[in-house]
Amino acid sequence: MAWALDLDGVVWLEDEPIAGAAEAIAALRDVGEHVGFVTNFSFGRRDDIAAKLERHGIDASNGVITSAMAAAAMVPRGSRALVCAGPGVVDELQRRDVETIDASDPSAVGAIVDVVVVGYHPTFDYQRMTAASTAVRNGSRLLGTNDDATYPTAAGPVPGGGALLASIAVASGVTPEIAGKPHQPIADMVHALLGPRGVMVGDRPDTDGQFALTLGWKFALVLTGVTSQADLPVQPHPDVVANTLHDLVTEALSGSDIGK
Repeated sequence: MAWALDLDGVVWLEDEPIAGAAEAIAALRDVGEHVGFVTNFSFGRRDDIAAKLERHGIDASNGVITSAMAAAAMVPRGSRALVCAGPGVVDELQRRDVETIDASDPSAVGAIVDVVVVGYHPTFDYQRMTAASTAVRNGSRLLGTNDDATYPTAAGPVPGGGALLASIAVASGVTPEIAGKPHQPIADMVHALLGPRGVMVGDRPDTDGQFALTLGWKFALVLTGVTSQADLPVQPHPDVVANTLHDLVTEALSGSDIGK
């Protein structure tokens, strides 16, 4: 059985570890389960995310998949991209020999590019929105790493990459392509890494639950992130609801249907 774990709201909240998550992942691996980490958070570089997992006592084992990776895979090698996103997107595009232009550069407005790639970054501003929407109106593809309206933090949800993307889509009048959960591009990467059968563990039904449907996998909802007990019931209906990843894994390894 394969397990795809969301990170924010499942394994940690920003830099705060969620109690028992590292132990749960170790327990899965001890019984031979395959574990991957699938996040829509595109700001961080994949190596930085792997290093963060290691700091939390979790072996990343080349199992990190980000929406930045999925977005970059949709951009042909040798293309020219306007980046309205963080260093994770820049890194993934440059791994594919894509020329990148930072949307914050004053010369970016009016730049001729093949694609505009949008992801979460806390420095998003009017200059970046103008450069990105102008390029799209001039014929560039509009590609979002994800369309999450928010992402969870220890202080509560904050605007996510989808909120930034929405402003550019409205300003340009173009419907964006989306790479991350719950869409097919990142599903293809998960299937390639983990195989055709598994459990998607997440904290939000609109992305993780829908992503489980895209994968054709079971959906396990944990209540340590965006979704709380007060929000239940939700759609799509989870195969199992657990308070934490640790509780979920304990139940699965005791012989529940979710682990079969």
